[in-house]
Amino acid sequence: MCRVLQVARAGFYAWLHKPLSDRAIEDQRLLGLIRDSYAISGGVYGAPRVFGDLREAGESCGKHRVARIMRRHKIKAIRGYEAPRHIAGRPSIIALSLRCRNAARADDRRTARRVRRRTGREAGRPRARGP
Repeated sequence: MCRVLQVARAGFYAWLHKPLSDRAIEDQRLLGLIRDSYAISGGVYGAPRVFGDLREAGESCGKHRVARIMRRHKIKAIRGYEAPRHIAGRPSIIALSLRCRNAARADDRRTARRVRRRTGREAGRPRARGP
């Protein structure tokens, strides 16, 4: 069979016992880490940010290697923006904004009361001058 395939017998048996190279095995391990980082980001991270995540985790690999693995497995960052939808049970952003605005108004009223107590006049109005 080696004669038909025109390969060395030693090389054929080495491949037979270890079909994946060390680099391919390492790429498979990195692929798992890349998919984890990509999934945690919600599909937003591309190769540069995934590479940064791997570096923070203590992995030593190049950014081009990460990009190549992502390209080969068709892992791409989601581009564009989609407005968030309302989820039942979570307070609305608008309601939170109104609550903050009302709290700010209450703080303004408290401040105005303090100024009136101290000076005996309305906050923001000029003092009436007497004769």
